[in-house]
Amino acid sequence: MIIVITHEDLISHEIETINEMFRAGLDLLHIRKPFINDEEMKVLINGIDQTFHPKLILHSHYEVGKFYNISRFHVREADRVNGLYRSKIEEGNIISTSVHQINDYNMLENEWQYSFVSPVFPSISKKGYGQDTKMLEDLMCRNNTYVKLIALGGIDENTIKKVFQAGADGAALLGAIWNSSTPVNTFKKCRDIVLS
Repeated sequence: MIIVITHEDLISHEIETINEMFRAGLDLLHIRKPFINDEEMKVLINGIDQTFHPKLILHSHYEVGKFYNISRFHVREADRVNGLYRSKIEEGNIISTSVHQINDYNMLENEWQYSFVSPVFPSISKKGYGQDTKMLEDLMCRNNTYVKLIALGGIDENTIKKVFQAGADGAALLGAIWNSSTPVNTFKKCRDIVLS
């Protein structure tokens, strides 16, 4: 499984790029836009082909998502730890979360469909973040059989194969896509590597 996470800001040609990646086989898109308002979120969702709406996961603006019958939501690590998500999520919603330690991943219960585990490599989008990470090796200590593990951080066409070889169930792309001059081609290269 390959997931793409949006850039946190609204960027030019973003909606066209998202639709093209879905047409090229993108599994899921995480919409992480903490700084936009409800109207901007509606414009973004309206621009994405309706057939792809079941593959959208919202990190915020949960109420807007419900208006579009979006049933997938991501819960930040701090909100999960403090139980702040429970009043916002309805029965039957599909939820994911994030962790930054393999021990925290191993303790997740089966209410979570999957979790981002990061940083696996030094971040592409956040310079300096994850420089000393040993997460790739830590994946060997995985013992949670309920929750899918999605590797995140520094993943591009040069590293994506390594995360699957280390036992990840999927990979999330962010900087590799949005820092690329040809994001759809970058996505296709990563997807071809995973499928080969």
